[in-house]
Amino acid sequence: MKRGYVLHHRPFRESSVIVNLLIEGVGRVDAITRVGTGKRSIKSILQPFQPLIIQFSAQSEAKNLGLKNITQIEAAAPAMPLVGNSLYSGFYLNELLVRLLSVEHQAEGLFIDYHRALMSLAKGFCSSHLRYFEMALLLELGAFPSLSYDTLGHALATDCHYRFVAESGFLPVVQHKEGFTNGKGQLSGAMLTALATQQLQTEHLNQAKGLMRYLLTPLLGNKPLLSRQLFTKNAQ
Repeated sequence: MKRGYVLHHRPFRESSVIVNLLIEGVGRVDAITRVGTGKRSIKSILQPFQPLIIQFSAQSEAKNLGLKNITQIEAAAPAMPLVGNSLYSGFYLNELLVRLLSVEHQAEGLFIDYHRALMSLAKGFCSSHLRYFEMALLLELGAFPSLSYDTLGHALATDCHYRFVAESGFLPVVQHKEGFTNGKGQLSGAMLTALATQQLQTEHLNQAKGLMRYLLTPLLGNKPLLSRQLFTKNAQ
């Protein structure tokens, strides 16, 4: 039995569905399960942000099938109480995972980062929770630059400013310019240090958001994120 969350599901033949899951100690898993009818239906728990306990068939596990078979699934705890901006943020995290994390990419530790992000969002919305999860995902994908050293090999300093250079890291700059636009703006060392230690302050949030969007864009491609549009439309 493994702990997991449903990221997305879609109908598949009669009363079955295909589910994209994030599984503790495994990563992304795609599986098929029967939904059932009446009192035996599991539709109510096949929802985002519902902690689950899941068992896959031994045969599909042994053969490492791309689409595993679920033999048992049940709620592990009440669903995370996400509302408002926290709910839209949760959808955003799910869409990132479905779009960027493949079944072949075994991200064993990402479940904990995801679970921690949902718990934080359930307590109240703050965009810093999104930045920390984006960082964890980008690190898992090998697409996040060092937050310890700059491109010259020196430790990042809180009183310096940097420009991000693709495939190299953060290059120290002499003069400070506000903002971060298309990778040409400059980032404060204080923000980068706070991001590394997950202690972002209000004054860091805009720069951190710009950096993450810049790093995620080449991975996501031209297809827009539906959850981002939903968030923009309904932001509170």
